[in-house]
This record gives sequence, structure tokens and C-alpha cells, in this order.
Amino acid sequence: MALLRSAFLALSRNRSLRRFCEHSRLGARLSSRFVAGVTISDALRVAEAVNRQGMAVTLDSLGESVASQAEAHGAAEVYHTLLDLIAAGKLDANISVKLTQMGLEQSPALAESIARGLARHARSIGNFVRIDMEDSQRTQITLDIVRRLNARAETRGAIGVVVQAYLYRSQADVEQLLADRIRVRLCKGAYNEPVAVAFSRKGDVDANFIRLSELLLDSPVYNAIATHDEAMIAAVKSFVKKHGIRSDRFEFQMLYGVRRDLQQALVKEGYKVRVYVPFGTAWYPYFMRRLAERPANVVFLVRNFFRP
Repeated sequence: MALLRSAFLALSRNRSLRRFCEHSRLGARLSSRFVAGVTISDALRVAEAVNRQGMAVTLDSLGESVASQAEAHGAAEVYHTLLDLIAAGKLDANISVKLTQMGLEQSPALAESIARGLARHARSIGNFVRIDMEDSQRTQITLDIVRRLNARAETRGAIGVVVQAYLYRSQADVEQLLADRIRVRLCKGAYNEPVAVAFSRKGDVDANFIRLSELLLDSPVYNAIATHDEAMIAAVKSFVKKHGIRSDRFEFQMLYGVRRDLQQALVKEGYKVRVYVPFGTAWYPYFMRRLAERPANVVFLVRNFFRP
């Protein structure tokens, strides 16, 4: 399983295969299970459908590591448009943003300025921006930017961040973020990290995930628990029941196209669920990380590829 995960993560960085997949009908068909489409209209159509099923949405315009300031500003404009259309359509949706897509590798100041503009826009219409976490080399700078933006009156409460349970540092990060009253999405983590910074055994990651989820659930901050792992979900349910935590004090988050049965079951049980809906032409790295996270997705794709 670990070898398969490493293989998919390596493939996610293969530029030739990415070029082929993102420009072929075969690639588009393969990705359609996990990616809403390539246009804003595709994303909004899926968001409306998910809302009708009783679930909220976070929209991700796919793309990482832009090559210029112009590309960063162009990516930001897509998100500004999304925020306006979400408001116009009265959708239960927010946005998820990667700082490398906002120009972090060109200039941290540029990425912070763009994120600030998005958070200010979101706050003005009662919405919210989640800053996605990338690999561990970018963890500190991402957290620093989020904390500085949350400290500003114009963006306070309109920006949150992701914490990855497989990193050793994550408990200290969660404690600091909660002290700052910054909303956290907890996930296990999807990058290939060295043992110097991350747990390598699934059991250790799971134990840390449960420990961090309890810290988040026990806080007054509205946080998100992002997992498809039924054991982790059961642990959350047990904790909130034992401690009398209302189901509207937090939300589960799941990926578009993954465990739809579980998403619907949680809604029927009265839990809040938000679906992470990605879209855009630059879908290949995201798609490969989904296969790396859950190799069972490969079996699903093979079984369903030739179905109408």
C-alpha cells in the first residue's frame, strides 16, 4: 500500500503524463469522478446539486505553483468571481485557496496581499476563505500569513487554514490557531513527507488525528474534521456524544466523488457536511493525490470506467 501511494505521488509530479492527461478525452473521463468540470459554470452546477442534497460546499479552482505574478492575479480573479456568484446564487458555499496559486513562490508578500483581498471580499459578503495546506516546507509561512490576516480587523474571522495530522508539529499548531480563534480543517495529509517531520505509520497518524480532532471539537471555534475513514468518524461521534457537543458546532468535510454514501448517511444522522468540490483544467496533480490517499479509488475507477 505504501509503495502504491508513493508511486501515485511520484506520478503526480510527472509533467509529460500531466500534459497528456489534462488534454485528452481519456484523462477527462477518468477525472470526472473527483473533479466537477473545467469551468466556473460546472463548479456552480455541482455546488447547487450538493446543496440540494443537504450539504455545504467549498470550491477549489485547481492550480498550483503559478509561474508569474500575472498568473497569480488571474487565479485570484477566478476566486473573486466565485465569491460574487456564490452570493448572487445564495449558495451554501465558500472557497479553498492554495498560496502557491496566489504567487507564494514568486513573493510571499504577493501571496499575502492576494489572500488579504480575497478574505476582505469574503468578509464583506458574509463568506469565508480556507487556505489549503501544501507540503511541509510551506507549513510555517502558510500559518504565519493566515495568523497575520486574521489579526487584521478587515479580515478577522473570514480566513481559516488546514492542519495535517501526519506532521509532528500539528498539535502545537492547533493549540496556537485555537488561541487565535482561527478556524481549522483537520485532515490526515496527502504529501510524501520525510520521517524527520511526519509520522510514517498509519496507526500513529490515526492516533494523532483523533487527538487533534478532540482538541478542535472541545474548543468554541467552529472547526472542520476532514476524513472518509469510518474509524475516525466513529471516534468523533463518540467524543461529541460523551461531551454533549452539539452537531452544529462543527462539520465533517469530504471530497467530491469519494464516499457519497457516507456523506448522505451523516446528513441523515443530523451532522453538518461540507463537500470539497474542485474544478478547472489543472486537475492532474489533485487527481493523482486522491488515488494516492485511497488506492481503493483505483479499483472503483476500473470497475466503473466502461459503464454508461
